[in-house]
Amino acid sequence: MKKVGFLYDDIFLKHENPPGHPEAPQRLIKIVETLKNAPFWNNLVHIKPRRAEQEDILRVHTKDYYENIKTFSGFYDSDTYVSPHSFEAALFAAGAVIEAIEKCNTGYIERAFCAVRPPGHHAEIDRAMGFCIFNNVAVGVRYAEKIGFKKVFIVDFDVHHGNGTQHIFEGDGSVYYFSTHQYPHYPGTGRKEEKGTHKGLGYTCNIPLKQGSDDRDYTKIYNETLPPLVKTFDPDIIIVSAGYDIHIRDPLSDIRVSDEGIRNIVRGILSCTSVTGRLRLPCVFALEGGYNLNALSGSVLITVSEMLENTS
Repeated sequence: MKKVGFLYDDIFLKHENPPGHPEAPQRLIKIVETLKNAPFWNNLVHIKPRRAEQEDILRVHTKDYYENIKTFSGFYDSDTYVSPHSFEAALFAAGAVIEAIEKCNTGYIERAFCAVRPPGHHAEIDRAMGFCIFNNVAVGVRYAEKIGFKKVFIVDFDVHHGNGTQHIFEGDGSVYYFSTHQYPHYPGTGRKEEKGTHKGLGYTCNIPLKQGSDDRDYTKIYNETLPPLVKTFDPDIIIVSAGYDIHIRDPLSDIRVSDEGIRNIVRGILSCTSVTGRLRLPCVFALEGGYNLNALSGSVLITVSEMLENTS
């Protein structure tokens, strides 16, 4: 059985959105409740997130934006609400990914799941966007580089394209960004022609999927297309933007992935940890979307179960 860390803190529940907003604290409450009832709950390594420092955030975001969001209150854009405790929750969300990477680096764990909110992959260098305040995965990537991981492979299976993550790394040849997403769909980015710029040219791979795409499409991509890309890039760590709004029961998408499809995606990603021929790569999942509570919690249950058992 793999040593899998689970990172969560009640601080994430203090990020509050207006009534009826899909990105609600109940998402994490349901996830934790579901996992606590699973037979493997006590097999997880329970890790408290750290609070990201200003310097961690500023490796990704501008100082002006950091200072602005610290005191901002209300709607930053039409989707993204900032409540009195949102800034603190966002620091811990980014810090959870940092802590997971740190614990993987020391060998304390091999894999991790970060149950965090607010999510991150839409956050741009200088602004909040699409429910996201800080780009949690991007902050984690820069921390990973700081402590010695030379090449990082990001996998993003959220139904929405991770515009922020792509823009942050598209000119960087040390970070590979791989995304599957419904297209056309919010936020409008993620065409297959977007392949990176300058030193990062060729290190962005977008696979836009039309509405109605299902298990067959995703299983093929994650078990046949993805592994050779990881093998060729030869990263030191894989970091995953885990968005479960691809589920057939999710209200914010038109993708039709079932529980079994989620399992096949996760298995495909985990198989990539052994394709480089070196020691098995650490793998960190960070929660992004997923807005049907039962589908979301069931998908996370499947993911964590696979992370514990998968020996690829």
